[in-house]
Formats: sequence, structure tokens, C-alpha cells
Amino acid sequence: MFGSGLRKPKSVRVAGKRLSDIVEAHERFARAADGGARAELAGADLRRVDFSGAVLTHANFAGARLEGACLREAKLTSADLSGAKLRKADLRTCDATGANFAGADLTEADLSGAELFRADFTGCVMRRVSGRAANFRQAILRNADLTGADLNVASLRQTDLEGARLDGADLETTIIRKV
Repeated sequence: MFGSGLRKPKSVRVAGKRLSDIVEAHERFARAADGGARAELAGADLRRVDFSGAVLTHANFAGARLEGACLREAKLTSADLSGAKLRKADLRTCDATGANFAGADLTEADLSGAELFRADFTGCVMRRVSGRAANFRQAILRNADLTGADLNVASLRQTDLEGARLDGADLETTIIRKV
């Protein structure tokens, strides 16, 4: 399922610019190098785009359409993905430390092995998400819908689960403990 039919950033245009140029400028921005510019991709149609391994620290994806996108091993530290549509997206082993996913739709997304330390998932739809071995330590999952989620071997230490729906979620080997 993952990886088939992905669009390369060179073939996608956002606001008249090639997405690959936006990502390259953002990588310079993340390194504080000359010619860098923050990726402003709020509301953009980025369905099935291959962002695997991209440096997208502090990028703005608020409300973007990222259904089926590949963000595997991407650096999403402190990125704004609030309200983004990430259905069936591949976020395996990405680093989304401190990222804002509030109100996003992550239905059937794969977060396996992802670093989600202190990420905000307030009000997210995360039905049937795969979060195997993901680190949700100190994350906010307040009022998130995790119906049918696979959270085996995931760490939910010091995680805010107030109001979260966990109906049918697989928590058999999940680490849930307040310290």
C-alpha cells in the first residue's frame, strides 16, 4: 500500500513554485543557511507526495491535504500540521517532536516507530492508526479518537489521555504509566 503511486516533489507545484524548491529552501531555513525560507504549505494539496527523509522542522502544513503522503523518516520537529488531512499517510520513524497535529485526521495512518514526544494531538481523529513502538511520551491526546488503534509497544508515559476514545484499541503491550 505505502510507496505505490507517490508523486515526487519536483512534479508538484504550490503557489506557482516547484515543491522540491520549497523543500530545499526550507532545509536551508532549518540549518539557518543563506537562501532559506520557511515552507508555508498551509491548505496545500499534497496528496500522495513523497516527503520521505525531508527536513521539515517548523514547516507550516496547517489544513494541508496529505492523504496517502509519505513522511517516512521526515524531520517534522515543531511542524504545524493542525487540521491537516493525513488519512493513510506513512509517518513511520519520523521525528515529530513537539509537532502540532491538533484537529488533524490521521485515520489509518502509520506512525510506527515515530518520535512523537510532546506532540499535540488534541481532538485528532486517529481511528485504526498504527502506532506500534511509537513514543507518545508527554504527548497530548486529549479528546482524540483512537478507536481501533494499534498501540502495541508504544510509550504513553506521562501522556494526557483525558477524554480520549480508546474503544477497540490494542493496548496489550502499551507502556502507560505516570511517573
